Amino acid sequence: MKATPTPAPAAYPSPALTARGVPFKTGFLEDGVIAATLLAMAVLPVVEFLSRKLLGGGLPGAIDYLRHGTLLLGFVAAVAATREDRNLKIAALEPFLPENWRIRARGLAAYLTLMVCTALTWAGVLLVMAEAPAAPDALRNALPAAWADFFDERLLFTDGGTHKVGGVIPVWMAEALMPLGLLGIMIRLIQREAGTWTKRLLLVSGPLLVAVLAAFIEQPSGWFVTVAITLLIVGAALGTPIFALLGGAAALLFWKDGVTIAAIPAETYRIVTSEIFPAIPIFTLIGFILSESGASRRLENLFAAWFGWMPGGIAVAVTLLCAFFTTFTGASGATILALGGLLLPILIHRGFSQPFSIGLLTSTGSIGLLLPPSLVVILYAVVAQVPIVLMFKAAIVPGMIIILPVTAWCVYQAARAGIQRVPFDRAQALRTLREAGGELSIPVVVLGLIVAGWCTPVEAAAFGAIYALGLESLVHRDLGIRAIYSLLVQGGIMVGGILIVLGLAMGLTSYLIDAGIPLQAAAWVEENVETRWMFLLALNIALIAVGCFMDIYSALIIIVPLILPMGAVFGIDPAHLGVIFLANLQLGYLTPPVGMNLFLASFRFQRPLLQVARAALPFLLLNALAVLLITYIPALSLWAVK
Repeated sequence: MKATPTPAPAAYPSPALTARGVPFKTGFLEDGVIAATLLAMAVLPVVEFLSRKLLGGGLPGAIDYLRHGTLLLGFVAAVAATREDRNLKIAALEPFLPENWRIRARGLAAYLTLMVCTALTWAGVLLVMAEAPAAPDALRNALPAAWADFFDERLLFTDGGTHKVGGVIPVWMAEALMPLGLLGIMIRLIQREAGTWTKRLLLVSGPLLVAVLAAFIEQPSGWFVTVAITLLIVGAALGTPIFALLGGAAALLFWKDGVTIAAIPAETYRIVTSEIFPAIPIFTLIGFILSESGASRRLENLFAAWFGWMPGGIAVAVTLLCAFFTTFTGASGATILALGGLLLPILIHRGFSQPFSIGLLTSTGSIGLLLPPSLVVILYAVVAQVPIVLMFKAAIVPGMIIILPVTAWCVYQAARAGIQRVPFDRAQALRTLREAGGELSIPVVVLGLIVAGWCTPVEAAAFGAIYALGLESLVHRDLGIRAIYSLLVQGGIMVGGILIVLGLAMGLTSYLIDAGIPLQAAAWVEENVETRWMFLLALNIALIAVGCFMDIYSALIIIVPLILPMGAVFGIDPAHLGVIFLANLQLGYLTPPVGMNLFLASFRFQRPLLQVARAALPFLLLNALAVLLITYIPALSLWAVK
């Protein structure tokens, strides 16, 4: 007799993402630009590819427009992310504060953010002035010699502003998006946080204070910079966005050394408009298309039908489903937010305990991090200058090693609880495969195009996005025009929170490299760390700590250039080092008391943070075991690389 499926309970309601104190309608222009830009970025590479293959030539300026579309999307979406209070934060102390102190903490965080944005806006204005046609002679004469040298090194002042994006738009106009975006962030922040004119005037005093300090202090002392950076770190613990922490620290360090802070937007422009960066918003779009359609339900049915006969088969299916989504959404916790409310009642309904279910969903929020075509694997390959296909090969076995202990724990818990297995139904399994086969083929399509060498990673991601959009809107008819517009906006806002962190992190990285910090660190390691194993152990501990306090995207930009020279001292292959780096960071996401996944799960499931941390502890230990294996057995990463 065939088992009759029991209807699952309703999903947990999604947490509100509306702006605090700012009517949603006030952002219709921002949202329209975000949706149009993100859709164009998904379509343009496909049109460019087809034009190149079928007509013998690509679209004029297409690559230039695509690269600068990332810049436009990043800064406009960062304004919208500020409007909706969705910038990436650490905010480790905020949950432990009484409500009246939380209000004060938010005020301090907003005040520090405004001060940093003021300095960075002025830095962006300096950069634009340097590139504008009338600027070179007049500005060169007005700048200190060290600043003029900086602009010469960055190949500015060389063409009088004649370089144009796509041969049409002057580059200085594209660069102007950065100070304009930062100014928009300041306006939205004041609107969001200040309910009265008295509070608004208090917040506005932050930018005025920056102007006064800049006017009277030509080069700050070391103690001034130390105190200011310490204040930024405290602010980050209370809710100051990560981009403000990184951008503020970079501005202070450049200011101390007498180097123009225009170095920060210059580096931001360089990294955000690089050829690979459009892959970030496009892959994120794929994740949002799948999470907002019925794909999650079809994939859940697929995995349940194929694995439900096993002890703990439903939990195994949930693990694989979350790994699938994390591959596209990255380690930002989007999987927890998108699928957590749907899957938690299903697990409880099937007989799993609430602590086990919460712990499983918390840990699987980043479990697919190493599986291709993972966005963060691509980003590491770009930063470390490792071939992307090689990184995919290096990461796939470690990625499965992280998943296997979790699935084994699911089987053990189900057997211990006496949860009844669902008999395997061949007809139902084939039916679910037909229903979800389209979604299941998306990573195959993307990876196939990349590995075959037919497409660049950006073009392959674009094909995946168009395929996913057509599948969910035309074939399954899950998405109408309004739903597509909404997911474009929400996906774009999430990207904005990531891109501004990446861009400003590059400014700090530039300072560290110019100061010779990576080489000094490598020399120190060579002198003081005796063996490769000691170095790897220290690296494990350090990266877990980094994963606790820093999002994975900014960590990639800042930390990878520091550890590459250290790894080279002990002959560690960059691909293996990348696997170690990403595996340890995802472990940091689960590490109490400040792992990011713990906070997101606490928010999503409306449970106390300590309760979530306790539920996730067994999965943390299993992940730690997997990370140790990955770290100390290089062959797991390098078997297909050498």
